[in-house]
Amino acid sequence: MSEKSRLPRPRIGSISLCVATAIYILLFCNKTFWTKAAAYLGSGSGPLLMLCLAMLCLFVAAITPFSTKYLIKPFLIFLVFAAALASYFTDTFGVIVDADMIRNAMETTPAEAQHLITADLALHLLLFGILPSVLIAWVRIEHRQFLGKLVWNTIAIVGSLAVFGICGITYSREYTAAIRERRDITRSVNPVAPIVSTVRYFLSAKKEAAIVAQPIGTDAKVQPPVVPIGKPRVTIVVAGETARAQNFSLGSYRRETNPRLKAENVIYFSSTTSCGTATATSLPCMFSKFPRSEFDHEKGLAYETLLDVLTHAGIDVAWFDNNTGSKGVANRITYVDLANSSDPRFCQGGECLDGVFFDRLDEWLNSVKGDSVLVLHQLGSHGPAYYLRYPEEQRKFRPDCRTEQLGNCSAEEIVNAYDNSILYTDYFLSSVIDRLKARSGQIAASLFYMSDHGESLGENGLYLHGTPYFFAPPQQTQVPFLTWIDDDFSKSMALDTSCLRRETNEATSHDNFFHSVLGMMRVSTSVYKPDLDVFSKCTKGNF
Repeated sequence: MSEKSRLPRPRIGSISLCVATAIYILLFCNKTFWTKAAAYLGSGSGPLLMLCLAMLCLFVAAITPFSTKYLIKPFLIFLVFAAALASYFTDTFGVIVDADMIRNAMETTPAEAQHLITADLALHLLLFGILPSVLIAWVRIEHRQFLGKLVWNTIAIVGSLAVFGICGITYSREYTAAIRERRDITRSVNPVAPIVSTVRYFLSAKKEAAIVAQPIGTDAKVQPPVVPIGKPRVTIVVAGETARAQNFSLGSYRRETNPRLKAENVIYFSSTTSCGTATATSLPCMFSKFPRSEFDHEKGLAYETLLDVLTHAGIDVAWFDNNTGSKGVANRITYVDLANSSDPRFCQGGECLDGVFFDRLDEWLNSVKGDSVLVLHQLGSHGPAYYLRYPEEQRKFRPDCRTEQLGNCSAEEIVNAYDNSILYTDYFLSSVIDRLKARSGQIAASLFYMSDHGESLGENGLYLHGTPYFFAPPQQTQVPFLTWIDDDFSKSMALDTSCLRRETNEATSHDNFFHSVLGMMRVSTSVYKPDLDVFSKCTKGNF
């Protein structure tokens, strides 16, 4: 092709390109932000219209300093692509891309991530990321000489900030109220919020890498059973995944999603809240000595966990995992990764159903010699591929969503698939109980189950989990919590189960997890708080 026959490349000034890019990002990659802003400020209202101008000016002021030769195109393409990627998850699932969400993404497995890399995502990135990036790369940018560029860039930046300030002052009362009452609005701005969150994550990760866990509970001792039973005491702790209390029929759910557990006569606590809305936060918090009000990720790494305290007391402790790892909780105990198993009965595509635990659980139970605690970290109901969390025989609720692209399924199909995954958890937990019952001659046994967080299934436009806690819906923060205790284990605690059932309507939370497990195993230590032990009011011979 001759030089003359080529399509001429349009020319544009550097500031003009910055303005055009800012307009594009605000219009096409911030649907969720504008939807929330319109809902709060009023569609077509003066504050909303002024906000449009203010946001444009703020974006121009932020982008213009990078409009130098050789830097402007890579920078603008990065912004466009980051905004396009973040907008897909924000607009599709209603999630907020904060530092915790970045941590979840960094700690996920390839098998888990593949369910989010879909044809819809690829098309979205093509239309809203790649095509505009190609256009930016194609145009010729006209740059002024250094002094002229410095003057005009300064004028653009100062002028934009001045207009931004005038807009803010004009409706300061409305904007201040919006920021205070609806903090999710500012956290929805793309690509600012995701970029800031990513930077924060990597800065904290660098700092956290040097943390060495400080010992706690080194004074821990197992107190003798109140009633001698002459055999080891065993507790199976099941750390659930993405189960929400709303869909447990042991609570008040209209569907029978827990028929087997109902038959097992478990004790179900009906009002339990989580520490976080994502595994990376909730799991370390559950096993931490800190309540939710005091916990942060750094503290979770800086101190030993419940499992360490049990070990200090001389209890044999192990962790079996069918998820994305223990998030540092099990760093100092026996750890078995079952998520990468190749058992064809339970595993395909790099993931396994929770039935993969059964053989290893049987082996472990048969080898028990003394007081022991085993943690089973489920894959549970992790989405969006709910249909992969249960076998064909558990497809009770139909039609169920058979894809991870939730936008291709009806609300009924999504709920049906999710409920089937809860039904499989019901089967899994009852099967663990059956294995404990079968060994009642050798061990005194108990099961302690609590989910890490809940899940949104489309309520108010939200899907999945990970919404910042301060405005997270109850579907993500209210979780199932139950326990099963055999007769000998109850005797060893002098537990009044009738008393405990009367307590099940009281508010409980992840704050109770640490201390209740210590109480079950009769571990006395300075870090144990009986007021946070759900069993303490109903046991005799407390320590």
